[in-house]
Amino acid sequence: MRVYLDNSATTKLDENVLKEMMPYFTEEYGNALSVYSLGQNARKAIEDARIKVAKAINADPSEIYFTSGGTESNITAIRGLAYSYRRRGNHIITSKTESPVVLETCEQLEKEGFEVTYLDVDEKGFINLEKLEDSITDKTILITIMYANNETGVIEQIANIGAIARENGIFFHTDSSYAIGNVKIDVKREMIDSLSISAHKFYGPKGIGALYVRKGLKFKKFQVGGHQERNKRAGTENVPAIVGLGKSIELVYEDFEKQIQKTIELRDYFFSEVQKRIKNVYINGDLKRRLPGNVNFSFYDVEAEDVILNLDMKDICVSNGNVCISGSLEPSHVLLAMQVPYDIAKGTVRFSIGKYNTKEEIDYTINTLVEIIEELRKIEKEEKNVCRFAEQCGGNCSGCHK
Repeated sequence: MRVYLDNSATTKLDENVLKEMMPYFTEEYGNALSVYSLGQNARKAIEDARIKVAKAINADPSEIYFTSGGTESNITAIRGLAYSYRRRGNHIITSKTESPVVLETCEQLEKEGFEVTYLDVDEKGFINLEKLEDSITDKTILITIMYANNETGVIEQIANIGAIARENGIFFHTDSSYAIGNVKIDVKREMIDSLSISAHKFYGPKGIGALYVRKGLKFKKFQVGGHQERNKRAGTENVPAIVGLGKSIELVYEDFEKQIQKTIELRDYFFSEVQKRIKNVYINGDLKRRLPGNVNFSFYDVEAEDVILNLDMKDICVSNGNVCISGSLEPSHVLLAMQVPYDIAKGTVRFSIGKYNTKEEIDYTINTLVEIIEELRKIEKEEKNVCRFAEQCGGNCSGCHK
């Protein structure tokens, strides 16, 4: 059987979501800007989806803008707010464990004259709220902190960060791509000014996302040539994908408590069994304030790539962390920021459980993982014991050169 445990990278499209999308590929294919009924049917579908997204995060539909995904939403929010309020100041605060899109956007803004403070995190992955407050200056205009970390699953103290930002007259943006569908978000209660959403993280289609921006805030647009999305994003709307986003966010919160409880039980069982059966394994991130399906292990004396490839040969799909930089052999910047030693960090594998996973799949994964780790450690030990002069003496080394 194939076991998919990389739901943080992307999720399987819910069949009910696909069913909802299909008419807008074939029958209701009108352009939403057209005045005739076919176009107006598409317009209504878009606005219905906007209502569903707004309801999920306790926002107003007029505060929701559809984008191509989390990446575009993050860039638009950070750059858009930074440039719209540049007269107030040029200082931005973020953390060292943000996703590459946030870090690289901030780095680019530094080249354009902005100043950025990159906050450290503790060994569990949290920023220090006192240090956040100490970093605020009279030129600080924006704080951008991820809601839940994509690698370790750590859920930040968002409401507290929002309160600090609001008290100081600073805008607060959060990348919630990995949190939506896993936690209940309330932008009003948590004092969030802008927020990013990506549909394929919660059983919706790829290539579609949303950006929430609190009513009254200005943000500069970066796409010109059209007046879609209330003149904030040019380009013909992707109606089927928008419908899919609306349906997926509606479905994920319909039976939320029951589904989350099931996921947490599988996660905790996974944690417990691996720690019982595999020696020298370290869990990254806080055990309580983490996403329900996130399992992030560092295995001593193995390379993550070897573990992932061996699991793949057994039809088990996992990753070593951020899919945006997958393929890199270097340890994650997130783990290094959490003071995880380099040699341990390089043996890190992320398993992310979703709503379609079963206990049978978790048991199969654990049994397979035990075998793979044992075999890889055995090979590693044998390689360490091989004398580098063995070829010269025919392998009959008596220890003279060791």
